[in-house]
Amino acid sequence: MRHRDDMTFPFEEYERRLRELRERIAERHMDAVVISDPENIMYLTDYQTTGYSFFQALVVPLEDEPFMITRKLEESNVIHRTWLDITRPYPDTGDAIQMLVDALREFGLDKKRIGYERNSYFFPAYHQDCIHTTLTDGKLLDCFGIVEEGRVCKSPMEIALMQNAARATEAGMQAGIDAVQADVTENEIGAAISAAMFKAGGEPPAVMPYVTSGPRTMIGHATWEGRIVQPNEHVFLEVGGCYRRYHTAMMRTIVLGALSPSMYKAQEIMKMALDAVHKNFQPGMTVSDADNMIRNIITKNDIGARLVTRSGYSIGIAFPPSWDEGYIVSLKQGESTVLKPGMTFHIIPWMWGVDGDKTCGISDTIHITEDGCESFFTMDRDFVVKADQGKQKLISLDKGNKNEPKADKQPQQAQKSAS
Repeated sequence: MRHRDDMTFPFEEYERRLRELRERIAERHMDAVVISDPENIMYLTDYQTTGYSFFQALVVPLEDEPFMITRKLEESNVIHRTWLDITRPYPDTGDAIQMLVDALREFGLDKKRIGYERNSYFFPAYHQDCIHTTLTDGKLLDCFGIVEEGRVCKSPMEIALMQNAARATEAGMQAGIDAVQADVTENEIGAAISAAMFKAGGEPPAVMPYVTSGPRTMIGHATWEGRIVQPNEHVFLEVGGCYRRYHTAMMRTIVLGALSPSMYKAQEIMKMALDAVHKNFQPGMTVSDADNMIRNIITKNDIGARLVTRSGYSIGIAFPPSWDEGYIVSLKQGESTVLKPGMTFHIIPWMWGVDGDKTCGISDTIHITEDGCESFFTMDRDFVVKADQGKQKLISLDKGNKNEPKADKQPQQAQKSAS
């Protein structure tokens, strides 16, 4: 290992991560593991690149020095970013899996018990078939999740770093809220969010912001497509800020015009769910119980809304195509995983189908503490109501009408029906 002081975390943090991984390798009676997941490689070495569509792997022997298999172009990332001393790059005209097998033979691992991430997005079936037919003297074992066992609970240094991502998230969200008005395009809102995140020190996130308005909020995972926001509509925003590949995320809702009774109820129900999270989440609680608590609050409504997904998921290191670590742990029914200090979650008590045609959301990113949980954010959770943005349609229908009704910021009827 090359001792260096210019990585994301102090060198000792990477030594700890490698040591704990080797303890798990020994527990599983393996001699080495082949790690191909980009998030796992970065967690262990600080290596990152956008070129992970080409095969890459970190080989960690139980005792000897780890080494990297990379495309030749990406070897520069190993040299300039990581503590690794040994690389075996392959050219674009070369065979990545043959290079891996040759390296395993070179370092005396070809007849050993080798773990590999069988469920990795970036170790496809045809590559797995190749290594099974080529590495015939060794024993290949599925070790999927062996690195994630260390990733799921963030260290204090990781929590501190995620605060930087949180600042980018809040800056982007506030800029998006400010940009929302009738007659602007969803693209303009997305541009404002992105610019603010980057100016606040954020880096390219695993997913660009989700920006939808009016009826398009009912489309799952849709984002800007040039639609012009109309008066009396609402806009749904979901922003994930990134810093050194660590993410935090939040949802917010903006209402143009009067806040309807149904939308006011939706706001209060989601706030109630988040209040319950901050009151009740603590180490020892199962993720199934956590999901049931949130789901029961959201489900008990008379405005036609549903929570159609899990109610939260682990979040941290991420590369495209997703900012979540939900494959490690998600808040969903029937899961027995227990909350532990250092776990970080994006909590999403969002409501799909308010009045049958609107989706809205308020969410939070939290970390589990020794006796509860804390938010990464300080931003207000209420819907942002821009009452004056409901008047434009009325004025355009009859510019001479000076007696158009005024949009109430929060109708009394809504307050009574939500109580």
